[in-house]
Amino acid sequence: MFIREQLKSGHSKFIAKSIVDYIGEDEDKLNELLDVFAEGDTRLTQRAAWPLGLLADSNPDLLKGKITFLCGLLDKPLHAAVKRNVLRTFQVLDIPEDNMGILADKCFTYLHDIKEPIAVKAFAMTVLANMCKKEPDLKNELIPMIEDLIPFGSSGIVNRSKKLLKELSKLP
Repeated sequence: MFIREQLKSGHSKFIAKSIVDYIGEDEDKLNELLDVFAEGDTRLTQRAAWPLGLLADSNPDLLKGKITFLCGLLDKPLHAAVKRNVLRTFQVLDIPEDNMGILADKCFTYLHDIKEPIAVKAFAMTVLANMCKKEPDLKNELIPMIEDLIPFGSSGIVNRSKKLLKELSKLP
């Protein structure tokens, strides 16, 4: 109940960090946060995305058992903040093979969609590049897509693209 009340009270860095501190290492408290996503209240889901992203940075091990749930979120129509923070979590998690196909498909869709925000595309590129370390053949599809983004991309996309292309060129 604490998390829901915090999310209802507003949207700030302080609130997001207090939720992450509250969750700590407790899986039941993490489930309380994830229940907000499952319930589908648009405003609360959007607000819950920030603590989720921060949690990925501070305690990614806690999220390992929630990868399938997080992949399922991407099947729903989502606010860009939710997509961004869910993809942010996948940057730091080791994606099991069972989830790679679905997640790769979503990430490629986000990269291809000109309406997707820059941060969503940047995180999607990184998630795909990380997958290429397990599935090197994936880079044959990813490299051309990244190269296509560079001429029209923002400085953030161009910077991330060049960095990832360099990493991908080192893979077998």
